[in-house]
Amino acid sequence: MGGSVQTTVKSSISFAGCGLHSGKPARITIRPAMAEHGIWFQRVDLDTAPLIPARWDVVRQSPLCTTLVGEDGVSVSTVEHVMAALAGCGVHNALVEIDGPEVPILDGSAVPFVRGIMHRGLRSLPAPVRAFEVLKTVSVTSGDATASIGPSQVLRIDFEIDFADRAIGRQYKSLNMSNGSFARELSDSRTFCRKDDVARMQANGLALGGAPGINAVVFDGDQVTSPGGLRHADEPVRHKMLDALGDLALAGAPLIGHYVGTRAGHTLTNQLLRTLFATPDAVRMITCDAATATRLPGYGLVWDEIPAVA
Repeated sequence: MGGSVQTTVKSSISFAGCGLHSGKPARITIRPAMAEHGIWFQRVDLDTAPLIPARWDVVRQSPLCTTLVGEDGVSVSTVEHVMAALAGCGVHNALVEIDGPEVPILDGSAVPFVRGIMHRGLRSLPAPVRAFEVLKTVSVTSGDATASIGPSQVLRIDFEIDFADRAIGRQYKSLNMSNGSFARELSDSRTFCRKDDVARMQANGLALGGAPGINAVVFDGDQVTSPGGLRHADEPVRHKMLDALGDLALAGAPLIGHYVGTRAGHTLTNQLLRTLFATPDAVRMITCDAATATRLPGYGLVWDEIPAVA
């Protein structure tokens, strides 16, 4: 999409599958929405069909996924992959209907959502794009994990991970998120875990919808146990960057800033957004001109650049 106008999807797109953590089947449908609507989730399986905003201040802290909780206590979990896809495709407005408590994990990445959105295409809306411009650096720390965001002309994400497992080890990647780079570089990277973690989570009633090797990359020491191996040599750090984009998309508008994460997860990135919006003069909302809009994620994305995966 071009220009400096807001967008939505041209028509509805549905996805179905089990949740990674709950194991419960669910269907989500991304529907078009009007200008200034933003991104909202709606639990259509409940009689009241409550609406939940995709926003940082309704996130319930969780180390395993990002969960949104509405005013009535109704929640939707594991929203980070679909949020990354919406942000990475440049979708500003959508209603995401879901008939269960957790977004389907699909193949463990965001690429099924990206391909669905781009297959339908986007529609321009009669309103200018607004974005949050970061004006000063803020940071948060938890143990050996840190996350910060500071001024930049574009949204840039730097991420570093360091695992004892030799098959993962230390990985670092930096990426300018402009010009469709999310879809090309990150969207097909799957969630990952260690073999011992899978057994531990399943013993605690989690990861019930997970099919190791299909919708999650499983590592065991120096081995990748998933059939077919990795999609990228550094797939784990790419997936962490995917998660970070999805969590940053909960700002409520595109962010223009430089995010740096070291061993950071969902909780720390949400704490970073809370700190950013609580810090005086750290961020401001701007109306994007055409030149600024070209530097936002999703601008210029074309179908041929989207990874095709089995």
